[in-house]
Amino acid sequence: MRPRARLIYNPTSGREVVVKNLPDILHVYEEAGYETSTFRTTPEPLSAMHEAQRCGEDGFDLIIAAGGDGTVNEVINGLVKLPKRPKVAVLPAGTTNDYARALGVNRNDLVEAARIIDLNRTVLMDIGKINLRDRDTSEVRQTYFANIGAVGSLTELTYDVPSQLKTMFGPLAYFAKGVELLPKLGGVPLHINYDQGEYHGNATIVFVSLTNSVGGFEKIAPDTIMGDGMFTLIVVKTSNMNELIRLSRRLIKNGDHIESDQLIYTKTKQVSIQVDNDEELLINVDGELGGKAPATFDNLKQHLEFVADIDRMVSDINDVSD
Repeated sequence: MRPRARLIYNPTSGREVVVKNLPDILHVYEEAGYETSTFRTTPEPLSAMHEAQRCGEDGFDLIIAAGGDGTVNEVINGLVKLPKRPKVAVLPAGTTNDYARALGVNRNDLVEAARIIDLNRTVLMDIGKINLRDRDTSEVRQTYFANIGAVGSLTELTYDVPSQLKTMFGPLAYFAKGVELLPKLGGVPLHINYDQGEYHGNATIVFVSLTNSVGGFEKIAPDTIMGDGMFTLIVVKTSNMNELIRLSRRLIKNGDHIESDQLIYTKTKQVSIQVDNDEELLINVDGELGGKAPATFDNLKQHLEFVADIDRMVSDINDVSD
């Protein structure tokens, strides 16, 4: 019996690039031995998540997430709670495609991206779990992420850019939004607990990262080892514009921003973030709005298996499965 694959695709991602290449993409997986079918996401909220969960429960062997980082996030949220989880492949058709970059997937040609299935190589990746507590009802709900959870003044940058502008202008849309937000930057009083200590003070932004690729930059967490069960925690303490610009230059140039005394840079299995006032603080989860602080982050070590081009991966990996 041939293994079954389900391709879940966002038809509007990247100027409809998935739709244009769909016959060739399906041919690649069929040639690789998979009986492959498709699901086109709908305007219904979380349609990709619900379909991924259904396919996982039905015993599919491979789920292919074709779209941007938001589509990848929905797929992993649909699979993460299942006792038996299929492998996941990523076909990047979004704006930044951070997770595809981390996996060494070709981000310029979707058909070539699909062909890494022929390498027959996978990597076990950590998944981040966020516990969100409602301030009014104290009810707790969970959401999950593959790449990044972020809190602070700049977290609205990705999900506040209209999808139409992302499609038309790509990274330029984010740049324009960033310029708009710069005058509004300010530190937020936070109480952050992590494995090696705690921080009580103002922060402009907090990153809880599983890979080294955030917002198109590959050096934000340059020493990340993927699949080691550890988050990279970055707390940017300064809100001074000149200092932020200097940090950005160090990041772009060689990644030595991690040595700055204007931020905390550490590895941890768990993070807790509390807001010290009544300010509403949004949480960015893989580039989309995920909820509001307070929140705790837990690392689910090597929880999902991803198809990857290991020779092209830009970070070290803790575990590889053939």
